[in-house]
Amino acid sequence: GPPVVLLHGFPETSYAWRYQIEALKTRYRLIVPDLRGYGATDKAPTGYDKRTMANDIRALMSNLGIERAAIVAHDRGARVGLRLAKDHPDAVARFAALDNIPTRLLFGMMNARVAQASWFFLFQGVRDLPEALIQGREELWLRYILTSWTYDPGALSDADIAAYVHAYAQPGGLRGAFEDYRAWREDIAQDEEDKDVKLRCPTLALWGSEFEAAKMVDMAELWRGIAEDLTTAPIAWAGHLPHEERPAEVNAALEAFLAPWQG
Repeated sequence: GPPVVLLHGFPETSYAWRYQIEALKTRYRLIVPDLRGYGATDKAPTGYDKRTMANDIRALMSNLGIERAAIVAHDRGARVGLRLAKDHPDAVARFAALDNIPTRLLFGMMNARVAQASWFFLFQGVRDLPEALIQGREELWLRYILTSWTYDPGALSDADIAAYVHAYAQPGGLRGAFEDYRAWREDIAQDEEDKDVKLRCPTLALWGSEFEAAKMVDMAELWRGIAEDLTTAPIAWAGHLPHEERPAEVNAALEAFLAPWQG
């Protein structure tokens, strides 16, 4: 079927899309990679700026014989997807950004409240210390994040959390994810270059209405400044992981958004 690339966020891996794979697999050709440094990928020492990570996805598409695809992306993956859509507009047919405030805009509105809500940006941007504090305590760290980022703290099962613990406890598992955050200076510089260039492809902005960061901004207005052709889908009773917490509602929104994509 028409190709659709699913790009996960933090603190996840491609496992995050298990509910969307079931809903979309009969109609679409799904490409569901782990991002550079995450999950089963090599833990490259460099290349975590979003332009390089977007080029990873473009190269993957080319190796699979795919010149154009719909991109569905969450959180960190949405940062990669946005850069992909700007750097390679001919390769992106449609773009769905799930629960994402682009890095340039997030740092641009930084104050005490934003800093507290996005503490992980600052903590994980520090070199070496986060790995030293978390290594061997991955389960405690992930359980705190995953339960605090969902409206229902029990939305993810122990088995779900264990799948993420396995990924982040492997050698380099923490380092890869944190290097993604440590590239924020490069990411902002890249985004400043074309901040006034709007996406021309159909774009979906979807977010969990109960996530603290999403309450600090007008998400619809924010994404109207990024995309010319915008659909919005706030998901009620969901936090930062709406695709895992409210899969039925998210799948319905994605299916409606992707329906015009014929490949």
